[in-house]
Amino acid sequence: MNIRLWFLIHKWTSLVCTVFLLMLCLTGLPLIFHEEIDHTFGDEVEAPEMPAGTPAASMDQIAEAARLRHPGELIRFAFWDEKEHPHLTLLTMTETYDAPPEDDRLIVLDSRTADILDEPPADSGFMYIMFKLHVDLFAGLPGMLFLGFMGLLFVVAIVSGVVLYSPFMRKLDFGTVRTQRSTRLQWLDLHNLLGVVTLVWALVVGLTGSINTLSQVVIGIWQQGQLAEMVAPYKDLDPPTDLGSVQRAMDTASAAVPDMDISFLAWPGTLFSSPHHYSVFMRGTTPLTSRLLQPALIDAVSGELTDTRTMPWYVQTLLLSQPLHFGDYGGLPLKVLWLVLDLITIVVLGSGLYLWIGRHQRSTARQIEEIKGGGLLEGETR
Repeated sequence: MNIRLWFLIHKWTSLVCTVFLLMLCLTGLPLIFHEEIDHTFGDEVEAPEMPAGTPAASMDQIAEAARLRHPGELIRFAFWDEKEHPHLTLLTMTETYDAPPEDDRLIVLDSRTADILDEPPADSGFMYIMFKLHVDLFAGLPGMLFLGFMGLLFVVAIVSGVVLYSPFMRKLDFGTVRTQRSTRLQWLDLHNLLGVVTLVWALVVGLTGSINTLSQVVIGIWQQGQLAEMVAPYKDLDPPTDLGSVQRAMDTASAAVPDMDISFLAWPGTLFSSPHHYSVFMRGTTPLTSRLLQPALIDAVSGELTDTRTMPWYVQTLLLSQPLHFGDYGGLPLKVLWLVLDLITIVVLGSGLYLWIGRHQRSTARQIEEIKGGGLLEGETR
């Protein structure tokens, strides 16, 4: 493939995705520190102080407290994160199990007393706007897939930029920024240098971001594949009219997978279960394995384990891509590193746009000659 074709690939993939990548970088900045921001501005719910060793309430008590607060509504999911939100249980409720996620009501309860602590709105505030812009542009699945395509164009732009950088550096030492030359040449050198410095990180974030946009597709494939196999023995049975103990289902799952913690629980009839099962999703106990999930299906009437399996590779890939994308698995130091690299990427994207605006009337042939000649204009010397 000749240099002219690589140049055109880099030019047009960069131009198409730059504005959207700038938006993703800007909205991603507060999302990196969403927990710290919520804590600083008092948006984070905290459990009240109690003596160490205070026992947890039964999950049946917690669920009943939520139902008493909102009679007639159904509990869909329960979530726990003892590291980030100790002693808290988060429940989502809605009028029907097949209601869209935006109809969910979020309830935060004390895991020890079953007291309701808060019902924060799930669809308002600055962080919600940043999240929706970053994930789907407020356009649902089409918006997610569109941003995923922009991420793939970004990856192609990075690869083509590396190919173009090689002939460029034949005339210059690595890291050279020609401060004595024109402003455009200075920005060209800085654009190339920062692009190479952030190369690996940008590739990782671009690829994992594109993978994350396929989450709904991946979940659908898992439902039609592994989950369907796990619940197949129940497919011809009528749904139960009376459900058994939620706490017993959790205890059964913990005993079946003793080396993992409970991450979240799906009620029968919801997206991640069947009409006959509580689905208890277990996660590992290390920073990396805590992102990997293993479902344990519990008979909703008898409370007995019916199946538990490691999730397939495509789901594991999705789960691992999420912490790699946001850099939230290594504590504050890694978040700060992600912040610095994000800011550098904004400079790379902005400088690329500036360089294009400054030279869009120049011929393609002349621009290619600049690349081959190390970016030196006719009559200039090092």
